Amino acid sequence: MAETLVRFEGVRKTYGAGGPAAVQSLDLDIARGELLTLLGPSGSGKTTTLMMLAGFETPTEGRILLEGRDIAHTAPHRRGIGVVFQSYALFPHMTVAENVAFPLSVRGVGRAERDDRTRRALAMVRLDGFADRRPVQLSGGQQQRVALARAMVFEPPIVLLDEPLGALDKALREEMQLEIRHIHQRLGVTMMYVTHDQAEALTLSDRIAVFEGGRIRQCADPTMLYDRPADAFVAGFVGENNLLPGIVASRDGDEVSVRLRCGPVVTAQAADCGGTGEACLVAIRPERIAVADADASDLGERAQPATLLEAIFLGDHVRLRLAFDEGGEVLSKRPAGIGRLPAPGGPISIAWPEGAAVAFRDASTKV
Repeated sequence: MAETLVRFEGVRKTYGAGGPAAVQSLDLDIARGELLTLLGPSGSGKTTTLMMLAGFETPTEGRILLEGRDIAHTAPHRRGIGVVFQSYALFPHMTVAENVAFPLSVRGVGRAERDDRTRRALAMVRLDGFADRRPVQLSGGQQQRVALARAMVFEPPIVLLDEPLGALDKALREEMQLEIRHIHQRLGVTMMYVTHDQAEALTLSDRIAVFEGGRIRQCADPTMLYDRPADAFVAGFVGENNLLPGIVASRDGDEVSVRLRCGPVVTAQAADCGGTGEACLVAIRPERIAVADADASDLGERAQPATLLEAIFLGDHVRLRLAFDEGGEVLSKRPAGIGRLPAPGGPISIAWPEGAAVAFRDASTKV
């Protein structure tokens, strides 16, 4: 078990007397050397959590421990934490080297050591030849690299990144995701990363904490989070999912039979799921739904009859909109160029492998 570097204990944050809690009952450990991503929709509490660790917000209740020391009421500049903002926050009148060296200058590091560490930090982010340029002479991705080098040059125990790639275009954002991941893997620096981009979180993270309503709904590694979400919110928020309402027909240990409201009875793994007769949602990833000819000979006994409503070509894959014969729609994805499809309106069969469907309690539905 890796050593715990940061610990949130019973942390709560409210704004104003009697106001709603932006963060509530937060207990979270960050291991030394891991990259933990806080993922969630706007207003879910993820940025507030980061800002409390950085020192720009003070918790209403609870403790925040850094290397065993409570820093909840310590000034930001006394925490020794590196922070990278979406806006870069570079000094326009300084050169790249001067920007990176700034945290060392304010800490009184001598000139020779400062120059050496600045040079190594720029090499780390592949900006060796840019030391004498001004921020205005750099692209957005290069400016973000400078901000990252500046946050890491003084070797902080943890680096916080608050949606640092939000201002970049798609191609550059994906390039920088890999850049950050490789830097983390190479140096083993601890990072907390905030984003609302699910693909970004899956690409970067050792673990992902999914926030909603000021609480963590699930904290797990990307594979577990994607394949075994803890509840319907996580299933619907992380990646694309078909969420089909139904009623639990029977339960056998960790497996349930569910009669979908659109007709078919299907088998699913029981996650946060009630007992017989209770409302539930069955989650099935689009890429797990296979399609075949209407005779279903390729899909076996799990096949369900359906109708192809629409097929949209998206380059590397085709997105299919399908309807069960008794009503209700699902989405499927299949690699482009694999097999032939009927014309829209034509019959088709669909199936998914055992264990691909997961059932959750549907708190929004009354039976």
